[in-house]
Amino acid sequence: MHCPRCGQQQISPETKFCNRCGFQMGLIPHLIANNGVLPQLAELYKGKSTLFSRKNGLIFTALWFIFFVMMMPAFFGILGTDEGAAASAVFGVFSTMMMLIISLAVLKRAPKQSEIMQLEMMQSVPQALHGSHAVGALPAQQSQPAQVYSPPTAGSWRAPDTGEFSRPGSVTDNTTKLLQKDEEL
Repeated sequence: MHCPRCGQQQISPETKFCNRCGFQMGLIPHLIANNGVLPQLAELYKGKSTLFSRKNGLIFTALWFIFFVMMMPAFFGILGTDEGAAASAVFGVFSTMMMLIISLAVLKRAPKQSEIMQLEMMQSVPQALHGSHAVGALPAQQSQPAQVYSPPTAGSWRAPDTGEFSRPGSVTDNTTKLLQKDEEL
């Protein structure tokens, strides 16, 4: 297994932290086994209560507005109490504005049914990463005939750059070589 952050190969799959960068590696085998989804998080996401969601808050705000601004003033009007009708309408308008602001600013959106179904599908159908081989198995053997091989040419992107392996010469040696070239000319 390799670290997803730095690419360092790990000694064993049971390693909890990368020995180079310190990345937490404890959950990676679970992610690989479950096709990139942690079952525990999917259950939490699926089981979230959607009672206090943005959509429900907006629906409740609309019903609140209808009740206190349209129905209650009509009810107080029938009873003949104009002050009650006015108070109900003013209370309804201001409380509706406050609930609308709270619903939009504080409440989070509920997960859509399609998102929940997508999580369930990803969790239930494990897929292989490369092709149709079983999870944990090596891919099918591939061979390339020797006649097809062509060595990399100089300047191509496949050509090895060995300049980084040579040690730079000392300043004295380079200067002496330059002086000898000047004398030869």
